[in-house]
Amino acid sequence: MRSISDLLNDPSDHTALLFDAFKEHIKIKVVPKGTILQYQGDQSGTGYYVKKGLLKSYIIDEKGKEHIFMFAPEKWIISDIESQIFDIPSELFIETLEDSEIYVLKKELLNQSLLPDHLVKSEVIRLLKRISVLQKRVIMLMSAPAIKRFEHFMETYPDIIHRVPQKMIASYLGITPEALSKIKSDQFKKP
Repeated sequence: MRSISDLLNDPSDHTALLFDAFKEHIKIKVVPKGTILQYQGDQSGTGYYVKKGLLKSYIIDEKGKEHIFMFAPEKWIISDIESQIFDIPSELFIETLEDSEIYVLKKELLNQSLLPDHLVKSEVIRLLKRISVLQKRVIMLMSAPAIKRFEHFMETYPDIIHRVPQKMIASYLGITPEALSKIKSDQFKKP
């Protein structure tokens, strides 16, 4: 059995085959430009395959500024991976930038239970978890203050703060080593 990504990324049009194989998990929609398909805070876990058109995912930070995470033209899938994997509210808005024809991919389609082999299942889940960490990091680099990025780093990698040089952690966070020293000293002064 071919994988979902093989079917979606094949240069020939296998949409009928994909639809037949997974029709209980796919809904075809035609949506106008400017339609918000997913709001920040939604917990739908839905993904979207772009048959025709263009979508974007983005966040709006605390100051009301929009930060685009990615664009999805034809033959791309767009979703909030972290929301899907960890069943948490989405951080991302997903919106159509053009009149679009999309396949709405229910969470169950991307779930490991539809994959044929146990080793493939565990590998896919492991990779998706890594992708979700990367997604979170990119979003934070775009919009979160340095202190929030440091706190997320500590949650994600609690064991390595004493294992790598401070300059590497600062580089990862997108700040100077001096700024990291200040953040750390402020953090440890808190009651």
